[in-house]
Amino acid sequence: MVVGDLVLDVVLVPSVEIEAATDVPGQVEIRQGGSAANVARWLARLGVRSQLISAIGRDGAGRSLVAQLERDHVTVRAVRVTGQRTGRIGVVVAPGGERSFVQDRRAALHLRPEDLRPEWFDKIDLLHLPVYSLLGEPLGRAGLRAVELARERDALVSTDLASVGPLLAGGRRAARELVTRIAADLIFATEREAEALLGRYDADRLLEFAPVVVIKRGGRGARVVARDAAPSPEPAQPVEASSDESRGGELQPPLRFDVATTPVSATDTTGAGDAFDAGFLTSFLSTPAEIRLRPASLRRAALAGHRAAARQLTGGSPELQLR
Repeated sequence: MVVGDLVLDVVLVPSVEIEAATDVPGQVEIRQGGSAANVARWLARLGVRSQLISAIGRDGAGRSLVAQLERDHVTVRAVRVTGQRTGRIGVVVAPGGERSFVQDRRAALHLRPEDLRPEWFDKIDLLHLPVYSLLGEPLGRAGLRAVELARERDALVSTDLASVGPLLAGGRRAARELVTRIAADLIFATEREAEALLGRYDADRLLEFAPVVVIKRGGRGARVVARDAAPSPEPAQPVEASSDESRGGELQPPLRFDVATTPVSATDTTGAGDAFDAGFLTSFLSTPAEIRLRPASLRRAALAGHRAAARQLTGGSPELQLR
């Protein structure tokens, strides 16, 4: 299950550098967006029973977004908010694929704790929340309520730090307190997001917040760091000692290794990180619990994440058919 944004992405891909006060050629597309919705869609495409809980407006955009996700076999629990239009995100893609965003989340922020029906959480294995789903009101309270409902059913919880600006909107201390509060089993982040949360980049320090951390490094692959990893019969990567203390107070060297990927040339990287999350989680959940933290299992999950991200990069996202 995924909780969070289902929005319109208005994507601008200029063919040349943008110049002030004039026109440049390029592409303008309207797509299904929202980090949560992207993860839910890729989970479904990868064969996982996928649900999305989100808030949308009572408008054609919201209806179109739900219909597109349902075509991908996502079960959409859409709360329709009167008086708020469906959210929109402006995405400006620079040459090379890097993106900048302008948020206008509108209805997406109006998901309330009381909108969440406990029966939606029955029989789920994992709840995934991008950090956006924990910010803003009342959405932030709904995200925390979703974590409670998942924990009551012994489901795992994963989160993605998603974006530096929203993450640090209330300051670094508030961000750390929030991530601590949800006590995720798995954290996804980029190097820049990890640095924003911690004040300096140190993947091992993220183990203070979750027992498994996956650092997404774009074309350089991914770094996996895990605590209390079970011994593996296969040869493992060298493990370096860490000065971090375990929850029990004893020094525990974390498992730490990099998983390379073949760089993919793409003019637009939108959604690739969300696809990676879905690919990793699909492999992670399909692995028996007793061996999920073994190096070979985590390495397979990272490779599955890379494959899903590559599919997003090469196949892109279809334009939304507005109703």
